[in-house]
Amino acid sequence: MTILVDINVLLDVFQRRQPFYVHSLAVMNEVMTGSLKAVCPSHGLATLFYLIEKAAATTDAEAAIDAVLAHFEVVGIHTQEWQRARKLQMTDLEDAGVAITAEVAGASFIVTRNVADFNGSPVAALTPEAFGQRFLTPS
Repeated sequence: MTILVDINVLLDVFQRRQPFYVHSLAVMNEVMTGSLKAVCPSHGLATLFYLIEKAAATTDAEAAIDAVLAHFEVVGIHTQEWQRARKLQMTDLEDAGVAITAEVAGASFIVTRNVADFNGSPVAALTPEAFGQRFLTPS
């Protein structure tokens, strides 16, 4: 199974954001051990770097990007896909871009804390907690 991991889930892990950290980390651990194939949208990398650097330090942001590049397939979309994203019945263009990226990558789910933002997405969204309950084996 392939999933697309939204940057809010990555931020939960890299910034240890509570109370979300535990469930987001469980998903991330499956990705980092190779038990789960994951995609990161290319348009989210710069945002991820910026937000981590702003909250912490450049070295933390660099380490986060290096971890994503080592364990995720980074998938970009182009003109035709962005045109499709604009036509989705979604209120946020960035989320629509994530949805189309998930579709292009063949992802089964988008793992995000903002499930409601993905109404109208061609790929279903689950929270890290819901994804873990359905698909991850308790340790």
